[in-house]
Amino acid sequence: MRLFLCEKPSQAKDIAKVLGATRRGEGCWIGSQTTVTWCIGHLLETAPPDAYDDRYKRWNLNDLPIIPEKWKMLVKPKTASQFKAVKRLLGEARELVIATDADREGEMIARELLEHCRYKGPIQRLWLSALDDASIRKALATLKPGADTFSLYHSALGRSRADWLIGMNMSRLFTLLGQRSGYQGVLPVGRVQTPTLRLVVDRDRSIANFVPVPFWAIDVLLSAGSHQFTAQWKAPDDVCDDQGRCLRQDIAQAAADAMGKVDAAQVTKVQTERMRELPPLPFDLGTLQEVCSKKLGLGAQETLDIAQALYETHKVITYPRSDCGYLPLSQHNEASAIIAALERSDPTLTPLKEHLDAKRRSRAWNDGKVSAHHGIIPTAAISSLDRLTGKHKAVYTLIRARYLAQFLPNHENDRTQADFECAGQLLRAVGKRIVEPGWKRALPEALTPAKGKEAPAPQPLPALTKGQLCTVMEVQLKDLWTQPPKPFTEGDLIKAMKNVAKLVDDPKLKQKLKDTTGIGTEATRAGIIQGLLDRGYLTKQGKALLATPAAFSLIDAVPRAIADPGTTAIWEQALDMVQTGEMSLEEFVTKQSAWMSKQVERCMGLSLTITGPAASAARKSALFKKKRKAAPRKTATSNRKRSRQPVSPA
Repeated sequence: MRLFLCEKPSQAKDIAKVLGATRRGEGCWIGSQTTVTWCIGHLLETAPPDAYDDRYKRWNLNDLPIIPEKWKMLVKPKTASQFKAVKRLLGEARELVIATDADREGEMIARELLEHCRYKGPIQRLWLSALDDASIRKALATLKPGADTFSLYHSALGRSRADWLIGMNMSRLFTLLGQRSGYQGVLPVGRVQTPTLRLVVDRDRSIANFVPVPFWAIDVLLSAGSHQFTAQWKAPDDVCDDQGRCLRQDIAQAAADAMGKVDAAQVTKVQTERMRELPPLPFDLGTLQEVCSKKLGLGAQETLDIAQALYETHKVITYPRSDCGYLPLSQHNEASAIIAALERSDPTLTPLKEHLDAKRRSRAWNDGKVSAHHGIIPTAAISSLDRLTGKHKAVYTLIRARYLAQFLPNHENDRTQADFECAGQLLRAVGKRIVEPGWKRALPEALTPAKGKEAPAPQPLPALTKGQLCTVMEVQLKDLWTQPPKPFTEGDLIKAMKNVAKLVDDPKLKQKLKDTTGIGTEATRAGIIQGLLDRGYLTKQGKALLATPAAFSLIDAVPRAIADPGTTAIWEQALDMVQTGEMSLEEFVTKQSAWMSKQVERCMGLSLTITGPAASAARKSALFKKKRKAAPRKTATSNRKRSRQPVSPA
């Protein structure tokens, strides 16, 4: 009997249907010489400390660190019946096809079972990128040897054991230290969750400690013939900060007064440049979560759940837990069929038809940059967009738009920059004129714009020539203040977790982390954020994430290395080395154990103080204090409105 081992019951049902295994058995689907069974996530779990020694049932500082000599796995009680079914089938199988999700976690779900049940038969790997019938048949025709993906298992096992070592030891340590100071709650510490928490703590502190600085700007409304446009004052460098903002009110006031007394500004330079914007890559999961947070107000976990449903239930997108936005060259052969299916499913795409070119090959098709998974794209299984509603439809249309963009021209616009002299002051106006909408035609807002929500059109500039005089219609002196950083949203935090190198100060570490996967993985980041919310380390106010007082106290107490995002990213790099065979699993776990022992030893004598909830009031007030409007102060020379006829060109 040939046994297919899937990750979920729904996945097993889809594969069984294609294989003709239609008879329901105990925990499986049965066909001719083929059986399809399933896990329910992990059927096994890493044993807790008390499974190694009864004394660990009681938390005691003297027992730390806890480092297993031989790691144990236990059957999860809730899914014990399915484990028994899988174990029985493994004993009967002459060969096995692993058909769990095509990632390191999916590999671990299968391999830990095979090891626990001592399966010794031949193994092949089904590598699925989508769950529609056509994709399943294609994958079945190209099964991989089991050895090709075995290293994924060791990488996932290394991650699991590192998480256990830090979670079990540091959580016990800091909970016990907290109890010494009177705090009775559990203080969980994690390999990924604690550095993620520090990102929010650091952002909140930068907001709370922010000191606004006043600066001044001048907008000048100019007219050339019947066209009006706005130019901005260019203040002298010696009175500006590093962002070109004027910090001297007297200088700005004098400039505004001078320009308010003249009738015209003279063009000193005009330069127009054709700008070409390539289409964005298809989505990886992190970018999808970021965009859905910004455009749709969805949380990271909510976006993942919707994408998973579009993949598993509706079968209209490819595998969503991808860390890559590129596509393999072989996938380009399917473009015509996918585009045709998309056009049939949604009449609003009809205006796009004349612009789409299925033969076009954008930068997205690049075998050299495709990782274990390619970018998230639509499948040809969509029959009608009416099948999707609400948030599912909104997320799907974003994914669809990114794919269709690959078959449209570049977005092109002419960017014109004009410089002026006005009463001895320098002005600059920038205008943009769209020449070719290109791939932006595929964006949801371009297909069905919402009334009242259209983005403001870019300022067009009239035809200008050097030496031309433009009428000064209005001079506006603006009294502004620098603004603090914004609190993290879930989408912002996902982006920060991905791009951790930008947040590391150490230049050597920053260089090393440039190509890292960041904190966590595409599949785990949403769960990490949700876990911090559930444990009370983070709270939400609107879309914003805020750190709680306990979070501040914990981040201040834990060793800097454990809370440092750079450390976690280095660990992720080491796990990648395990995956590629550059480092053995045993070496990785040994290094983690030694490092953990040193951290426990250093922290034993810490005096930990956990701040009470009341201490957060001032912080929240600072975070959400109403921002001052960036409007001019009411001074006699703030605005000068005049009705004038345009000055004739010089």
